[in-house]
Amino acid sequence: MHFDGAFSLLHIASALGVAVIWIAVFSLLREPMRHKLSAIMIAGAGAAYLGAGLGRWELAGCAAFTVVAYKGLDDYRFIGLGLVLHTCWDMVHYFYGRPILPFAPDSSAGCAVCDLLLAAWYFW
Repeated sequence: MHFDGAFSLLHIASALGVAVIWIAVFSLLREPMRHKLSAIMIAGAGAAYLGAGLGRWELAGCAAFTVVAYKGLDDYRFIGLGLVLHTCWDMVHYFYGRPILPFAPDSSAGCAVCDLLLAAWYFW
């Protein structure tokens, strides 16, 4: 476990900034492009951790995200669910695996913060 308690307010602010930029950009997209691209992004998020230290669990996680992304093509709630699931996956990797960005040890925790805000937007 690499947790050292160093996740700071700067990290949180950065993660929230990424979420705000995402929301601003995706708000400019018209339907159904926004919906479809959002579902594709969930599938990509599921593949982001392949090879990140959890062995076969990485494949199982990717398969689960693929199913959620497919369901997300028809229902925004599944996109929100995918982001909540990715938040959980981020935290598992933060504590037990490798970070989403190998050069940034706290990147998985930051991704979790960002994902929760995005999930709230998609559920809304």
